[in-house]
Amino acid sequence: MKCKYILQILVVAPFLCISNYTHSEVINFNILSVESPTFDGRQFGEVGQYKKITAKATIAVDPQHRLNQGIVDIDIAPVNSDGLVEAMADVVILMPMDLEKGNKRIFYEVLNRGDKISLILFNDAKWNDYYEDLDAGNGHLMNEGYSIVWSGWQGDMPSGKNQMGLQVPTISGVTGIVSDEIVFNHNFNPFVATLSYPAASLDTSKAKLTVRSRQMDKRSTPEDLKFEYFSDQRSGIKPYTNKQITIYRPKGYDASAIYEFVYEAKEPKVMGLAFASVRDVVSFLRYEKEDKMGTPNPMMIEGEPSTIYAYGHGISQSGRFVRDFLYQGFNEDEKNRMVFDGLNPDVAGSRKTWINFRFSQPGRWSQEHKDHLQPGDQFPFTYSVIKDHLTGKTDGIMKRCLETDTCPKVFHTDTATEFWQGRSSLVVTDTKGQDIDLPESVRAYYMPSTPHSEVYGDKPYHLNYCQYTVNTLHNGGPMRALLKALDLWVTEGVSPPESQFPSHSSGTLGDFDQVKADFPDIPNVSFPSVINNLEVTDYTVIPANEGESYPIFIPKVDSDGNDYEGIKLPYLDAPTATYVGWNIGSEGFAKGSLCGAVGSYIPFAKTKSERLKSGDPRLSIQERYQTKNEYIERLRKSSQDLIDNRFLLEIDSDLYVNDTMRRNIGLEN
Repeated sequence: MKCKYILQILVVAPFLCISNYTHSEVINFNILSVESPTFDGRQFGEVGQYKKITAKATIAVDPQHRLNQGIVDIDIAPVNSDGLVEAMADVVILMPMDLEKGNKRIFYEVLNRGDKISLILFNDAKWNDYYEDLDAGNGHLMNEGYSIVWSGWQGDMPSGKNQMGLQVPTISGVTGIVSDEIVFNHNFNPFVATLSYPAASLDTSKAKLTVRSRQMDKRSTPEDLKFEYFSDQRSGIKPYTNKQITIYRPKGYDASAIYEFVYEAKEPKVMGLAFASVRDVVSFLRYEKEDKMGTPNPMMIEGEPSTIYAYGHGISQSGRFVRDFLYQGFNEDEKNRMVFDGLNPDVAGSRKTWINFRFSQPGRWSQEHKDHLQPGDQFPFTYSVIKDHLTGKTDGIMKRCLETDTCPKVFHTDTATEFWQGRSSLVVTDTKGQDIDLPESVRAYYMPSTPHSEVYGDKPYHLNYCQYTVNTLHNGGPMRALLKALDLWVTEGVSPPESQFPSHSSGTLGDFDQVKADFPDIPNVSFPSVINNLEVTDYTVIPANEGESYPIFIPKVDSDGNDYEGIKLPYLDAPTATYVGWNIGSEGFAKGSLCGAVGSYIPFAKTKSERLKSGDPRLSIQERYQTKNEYIERLRKSSQDLIDNRFLLEIDSDLYVNDTMRRNIGLEN
């Protein structure tokens, strides 16, 4: 059989060619290795030992099927002899060695930039980079019996030891204007920047580089701002590359200046296959006995697929993926089966992704200072189907699944950072800023005063480009409880706790203003003067044209500056500091801008005299608590309240007490 690939496509996408199949699905599940047992033979409760399967899954997608027609450029992608478009995903499965002892559930994590990070959140595991083995942490997901699945979805992500990607077709003969935004956060000069796509020409007159200090500043081209396509004279073979440029930086701009390179690019990838790949890999593991080559599904018991339920989870970039996956109708497979019974987009805010576009850049995410203009954040923002009064459009994240009866149960979880960088208020308000009702199948839970992402056990630390100490509160405890609540909702119909999210009606959502938010005047702390606004944006021009603004709100705070509303960690019921979801750029690093996705930790004075000397309006630690034992009892009571309200599991009843016993908080026993 001969494949209908031109030679160039064979080089960039060397997929298998298998005939005689009719559906978009996994056509080859190639198991590369099995580590059994894994985690050095560790036992996980009654479930026992786990094994790790590493595989490559080749999918074949029908470009004519209604569920796939929305994938950008699939109509011009190379096809095999059956007229299907192929892609190949890296796959890793952690599963009980004895599946009978498992809980018959898939926990699928959408990878974050090719990396596995859900164990950090749910298992309180240490952070692992691309070259370190996974850490099982406290073993929670394994103790519960989940089969944990990851598959590569990002078409521009290379494969590595713990880095997983998706090989997708490249479209030859197609060019387009692309804008790459670069913020260095250092002062090296010159510096080499890698482009998102290869330039169609090495003629520098056909590209333009500009610089500006802040996002809203006018783009400038000072005389001493120069660039050239990177030359590596050591190669002796190919002296220039069309994927990198050397930037010679001008005087008068700090380390966090924004460089924008606009150029004609070539060879876009069919990035939208990301959604189809997740759909088809999960459906294969959940429903099928074998692939088209006869390779058995590795997750079977006595010849039948073992999975009864499947849950999808994503953090940050992958949380935005989860929302977009649902929005674009991929929770239905081509046999009209539901893919995920439950979804949990975490720290996604009101955003979607820059994936299903020509010349997409899936690694970008909109911030106040960086990558602000990226097309993944436009209406719709919430799960309910509502009308956008600015554009006249009617839409919602769940519009398509409602039409096909394939809507999962959804737990939307956000932290404080998302209100500042991710416009979380738009999840629970309409485009006029008024409260809305979420669908019956959706709950929204807010983790007040916590940062975008931190590792359990981290101590507050400093970043040279942020003004304030970094907030390291960690939400592992409540997230474990919410996963249990989601499972009970799906499997037994047990209604989960009601949404816990700031709103106008509860008086906990307010304007972006220090006075209206009730934030105290803390010595040497500046309330942000900026937030990541959102406008109706025209992306048909570069730079994009911003129009009318959507209303953005932030949570109101108590007299200490900590958030009122949401699932409050015991550290907020018995605080020793002000914890916020924002931080501010320091001197030399776009001072005053929002500093990335980190929050701030602003400790209380230890004594009354120290507090009065500095003029701090917040009570000192010793004014609040007589002894450390009294403080511990406050934490214990708060933990029990969370358990009673189903926001903490019994196994975590001593989590915060034990953590505090190890720390010096300035109190005697």
